[in-house]
Amino acid sequence: MLRLLAWLSPSFPIGGYTYSHGVEQAVEAGFVRDRATLADWVAFILEHGAGRSDAVLFATAHRAVEAGDEPAFRWALERADAMRGSREMALESSAQGTAFLSTVAAAWPLPGLDRWQTIIGAEFRPPAHAVAVALCAALAGIPLNAALAGFLHAVAANLVSAGVRLVPLGQTDGQRALAALEPVAARVAAWAESASPDDLGGCAPMVDWTSMIHETQYTRLFRS
Repeated sequence: MLRLLAWLSPSFPIGGYTYSHGVEQAVEAGFVRDRATLADWVAFILEHGAGRSDAVLFATAHRAVEAGDEPAFRWALERADAMRGSREMALESSAQGTAFLSTVAAAWPLPGLDRWQTIIGAEFRPPAHAVAVALCAALAGIPLNAALAGFLHAVAANLVSAGVRLVPLGQTDGQRALAALEPVAARVAAWAESASPDDLGGCAPMVDWTSMIHETQYTRLFRS
């Protein structure tokens, strides 16, 4: 659990604070304007957008590593690389995944990590953040339910942090938004734990739209 807390901490050096997953444009367009709309926006991402699809990919990758199932892991790696709604969302996922793996490899020499890194290298695909965390959690013996819930909570926390800076909101309102998102993250994690690859998919067109528009937004604080 201590490792999981360290890996999903905002201080873990993967540059998560530089990405907003389109929240910056959502604020610019007026979709996110206060604590309630921020919480609703992030909840939708968790339930219907990248949160949902990444949760399925996380669970698939975690189970594959536990079972030593290389084809299943390659499937998760490929789908996680392809299923991004925009160029910036792809960068957000792959840059954080690559940084996560390199940092874990340097600070926590997990037995067996070299094997899976070799598989990733052979696929010529950068690891998505969800797949990278799932891989290391499985190798560290962190149970899927705890790892998945922690990952989704970290995703929500990062987006809320972006919203706090962008709206702007007070820190207490940010914590209230995060508290409201706890049951959402727990619900998605519980569902994804028993989901199959056939459940992969999502529908969040407005989130994808804000990410695409963000690519040419006049002033930007975030990379996505």
